[in-house]
Amino acid sequence: MFKQIVNDLDSIFTRDPAARSRAEILLCYPGVHAIIFHRIAHWLWKNGWRLSARFISAIGRFITGIEIHPGALIGKRFFIDHGMGVVIGETARIGDNVTLYHDVTLGGVSPQSDKPGALRHPQLGNGVIVGSGAQLLGPIRVGDNARIGSNAVVVRDVEAGATVVGIPARAVSEKMKEAHFDAYAGTPQAEEADPMVVMLDKLQNDIANLKMRVNELEAENNELAGSARKCEAK
Repeated sequence: MFKQIVNDLDSIFTRDPAARSRAEILLCYPGVHAIIFHRIAHWLWKNGWRLSARFISAIGRFITGIEIHPGALIGKRFFIDHGMGVVIGETARIGDNVTLYHDVTLGGVSPQSDKPGALRHPQLGNGVIVGSGAQLLGPIRVGDNARIGSNAVVVRDVEAGATVVGIPARAVSEKMKEAHFDAYAGTPQAEEADPMVVMLDKLQNDIANLKMRVNELEAENNELAGSARKCEAK
């Protein structure tokens, strides 16, 4: 467990430019504190000490503002940046090198599953980045190196390497060919706008152009009508 925690600390240097030393990360990063509490609670959970595990988890939540159920399975080099408000459910499964930002929820949509032992929470592959405020709900699968945009609501599976944004979340970019980390890569830029918003903007522009054309035709029609009346008067 100690080696895994050291591995987690070292991985943060590659993902957070504000990190200056292991001591700073260990003492000042609530995401690190939360994962340390979780590693301990998860060990207790697996060995049948369920009440003790929940108690350790509750202490971690009180100190960090991050709630991770001790039953959640989290891989290596996990990083919660900023952290506050993150919630990870009991049957969540998280791969290696995953990054979550603040206010992310990996939640369920029903209190119980149709099948005993079935997963009720999201399953994240390796290298996934989840932007701040995103909500991933239900037993969905998020493929390796996928990017989830800030404030997205994801209720369906996400393909490996895809970037999704919006409510409900939709794919907006080509798949990632290589695994690499970009801070806030899940946040769409101008060229990665929500496709529904792009479509609505286009429709709005088309409607405005049509209104202008209708006004022009009405003006031309009025001029022709005025000319006709003058001719009749003569």
